[in-house]
Amino acid sequence: MAEWDELFRRGFFPLEEPQQQVVKLSELLRSRKMRRICDMGCGPGRNLVFLAKQGFEVYGIDISENALERARKRANELRLNVQLKKADMTSVPFPDSFFDAVMCVYAIYHNTLDGMRRTISEVRRILTPGGLVLVTFQTKRSHKYRLGKEIEADTFIQDQPPEVGILHHFSDEQEVRRLMQDFEILSLELEEFVWKDSKVHSHWQVLAQKQN
Repeated sequence: MAEWDELFRRGFFPLEEPQQQVVKLSELLRSRKMRRICDMGCGPGRNLVFLAKQGFEVYGIDISENALERARKRANELRLNVQLKKADMTSVPFPDSFFDAVMCVYAIYHNTLDGMRRTISEVRRILTPGGLVLVTFQTKRSHKYRLGKEIEADTFIQDQPPEVGILHHFSDEQEVRRLMQDFEILSLELEEFVWKDSKVHSHWQVLAQKQN
């Protein structure tokens, strides 16, 4: 947690625009008349602020108080009503079947494989029957794969700035499907891009539905 607080204190993750899959999700939610959304690992709030602007009832959780403070400030400046709580994704402080949709964008893989399983179990618990989840997994094609100290198969503690001390787990498609086996997978897409660091960033973007 201290590592994340320091990153957010130093102003990392400054993007303002929502992630493109979140924009697509908002259109799907509107078409299905779904309104209550949880952003797990919300960071400084770019996605939850976008959804609040669209009129959704938005809740955000993050393990970093500094991240939540940035998200809170951003929402307050825009006079948006968002509910923010400090919490770990593996133990979410909301009741069963509370949300129409859950997002876990660029966040779930900062954990061990068991921690990811527990997070997905929590997602399933808090979703309504038929609810949607958008979740990002990191692939083994990422430039970060095998960097740092390996603490279990395909899980590494980063040893290079700026993410020194941060966990990263990397999944192949088969593992993603196993992790999401209790959901109906609506789409599973490979997303790759070269960022300002001229390195390949590679993720699985999964949209799934809780089965009734």
